[in-house]
Amino acid sequence: MSILENIPAPSPTSPARRNWLKAAGALAGLSLVAGPSGLVMAADAVKYGGDKMAGGVVDDTLVFLSINADGIVTIVAHRSEMGQGIRTSLPMVAADELGADWAQVRVQQAPADEARYGSQDTDGSRSMRHSFRAMRHVGATARLMLETAAAVRWDVPVTEVKAVNHAVVHTSSGRSLSFGALALEAAKLPVPPRARISLKTAGELRYIGQTSTRGIDLHDIVTGNTHFGIDTRLDGMAYAVIARPPVFGGKLKSVDKTAALKVPGVLRIVELAGSPPPAMFNPLGGVAVIASNTWAAIKGREALVLEWEDGPNGGYDSKAFRKTLEAAVRQPANPARDQGKTVATLAAAPAARKFSAEYYLPHLAHATMEPPAATVRIADGKAEVWACVQAPQATRSNVAKALGLAYDDVTVHVTLLGGGFGRKSKPDFAVEAALLSKAMDGAPVKLTWTRDDDLQHDYLHTVSVERLEASLDAKGMPTAWLHRTAAPTITSTFAAGANKQAPFELGMSAINVPYAIANIRVEVPEVPAHTRIGWFRSVSNIPHAFAIQSFTAELAHAAKKDHRDYLLALLGPARKINPADLSDGWNYGEDPAKYPVDIGRMRHVIELATAKAGWGRKLPKGRGLGLAVSYSFVTYVAAVIEVEINAAGEVIVPRVDIAMDCGPQINPDRVRSQIEGACIMGLSLAMSGEISFKNGRVEQSNFHDYAVLRAADAPHVIHTHLVPGTLDMELGGVGEPATPPIAPALCNAIFAATGKRIRALPVGMQLAKKA
Repeated sequence: MSILENIPAPSPTSPARRNWLKAAGALAGLSLVAGPSGLVMAADAVKYGGDKMAGGVVDDTLVFLSINADGIVTIVAHRSEMGQGIRTSLPMVAADELGADWAQVRVQQAPADEARYGSQDTDGSRSMRHSFRAMRHVGATARLMLETAAAVRWDVPVTEVKAVNHAVVHTSSGRSLSFGALALEAAKLPVPPRARISLKTAGELRYIGQTSTRGIDLHDIVTGNTHFGIDTRLDGMAYAVIARPPVFGGKLKSVDKTAALKVPGVLRIVELAGSPPPAMFNPLGGVAVIASNTWAAIKGREALVLEWEDGPNGGYDSKAFRKTLEAAVRQPANPARDQGKTVATLAAAPAARKFSAEYYLPHLAHATMEPPAATVRIADGKAEVWACVQAPQATRSNVAKALGLAYDDVTVHVTLLGGGFGRKSKPDFAVEAALLSKAMDGAPVKLTWTRDDDLQHDYLHTVSVERLEASLDAKGMPTAWLHRTAAPTITSTFAAGANKQAPFELGMSAINVPYAIANIRVEVPEVPAHTRIGWFRSVSNIPHAFAIQSFTAELAHAAKKDHRDYLLALLGPARKINPADLSDGWNYGEDPAKYPVDIGRMRHVIELATAKAGWGRKLPKGRGLGLAVSYSFVTYVAAVIEVEINAAGEVIVPRVDIAMDCGPQINPDRVRSQIEGACIMGLSLAMSGEISFKNGRVEQSNFHDYAVLRAADAPHVIHTHLVPGTLDMELGGVGEPATPPIAPALCNAIFAATGKRIRALPVGMQLAKKA
């Protein structure tokens, strides 16, 4: 039973009546005019962080926590679990403040309900950053209500009781009552106001910051007793796959269904209308095959005879487009940051003191372990969705729109996600399933994307060319820094004609480069998008950091200086910089007063990672160390990668050292696993990640030609070094920040080992020995 369930107060003749009235009066004695987060907000105040998100932050104990009579505590997880551990970490925070025994805690996944739970978007490395204090408040509020109920029962001051390990203890007499025994009485009490809530000190916490908390889903995951999007099973369910236009913006010209309808198990073939760009979260259209099982649907799709009209992107060729990007960065463009007199300083510098380089990154696919999958059932004018989505509220609203239903008539059940990386923030696959259920008169239909579908119709990470130019003084330090960055923008997915990187994309390691250089200019040429562009783990930090950290190493080499020492000199002394002074008005949506760019913290992760890696140690021939640093998602990360290049020119990674300063680590085990996962993903992208286009079509179709890092090629060891933080510090992100420094650290290590500079990814066969 919820501890907030409305039950009768003690009877008028009860000895506890007087104390209950005092407790209720104390709990209800103060009220606040509160915003979604419970904080008092001025009507015209600028909002940051979670308060800026649609739905804001909710910290209502009634919403998130309940206790049964048997003592089982149920805590709601309102964010999507895709391997980052948030279904454990957020409930763990509330449980710690409550004083619960973790073995008696259960987690309930929230459906899509932004009004009830606040923002449920699981992206931007902000789930813990935005919800940590809210979940502490949830647990602390419930704790006070239990303590108050015990004080009423014993007729003692509430200051004499304390919740400890799933029970409330009277400190002077040693009497105790379990949470379950107090749940009914605590339920009647009003929810106490914020001013009455006190959070535990660091010394009182049992789970936050510790490494021994059991993952809530781990046993079920390893034993196969979980529910991912692809696992949904409903009575009477049909199964579907879709043949989509091979070119973005194309459409169906003709279809012959005859052979497909003869495939055993095929039930129906449905044509789906596409939507012209911008894509948003709309289906691409095509021809769906609905069958009694997924294999029959796949075989039916293979039997379709299809003819497509390619549309305006039929000529998209990624090799030719690379030349378009290169041409764009070789011409002046409008500046997004213009500090000092960069152009004049570069023009005046002697040719021998000027350096330039261009860096290329191709399109990348998310390639989540579980491809997109969704099931929809429509009955009595209402729709239910089961899907592996990162954005439940967007799923709900888009399905409602596609079906012509009211928002409140759509329920979205969020399953576990077999990886997300930003792909599952775009719920086009749930909309497709909804349309197919409608075509089957509301019967449940599960839509599965095959791996080929996933790679060929993804919202891809953008392709880019980054051009860096610098002039050096007599000591080898830059006097001017020019960066031109050309890449199709994510905003092209949402707005027709968008052809220039948005401020949030430029705020990912481009305009906010924090080097102590007098003259810095960042220019942004306009280039079009020819495919769907979407969020990706660490987004534009990947190309920007690759270029900047590689170029920094190149300048250090030109100046004949140690790379680490040169990088520290470029950063300058420890200081805090207002992001606005770097032309960054976004700062990951966070308050610049709370989240300045802290050069001291950036310097420290560099010093920590290099010290732990043994920077400067003598290595055998063919081995080298590479360094890179990144500030992303308000977290500081430095990586040192050791490489060995064997006789065949193959890259072996014996060791990686990564230092992270994300403020306090709430669940250190999950922080470390996120760092390790980001390292593996970063190496995979750098070594082999590439989606290419020919005649508007993606050339890759599965893992044989879009390779991901295999176990045999993974680093022999990954050392993670966490900078300690205190609970009064602001939290940084964790899931994404370790990805950006990996590619430049790898390529800098390759240069140290071989003298060959890699400026275009993937590394692939660039080091292979010629026969």
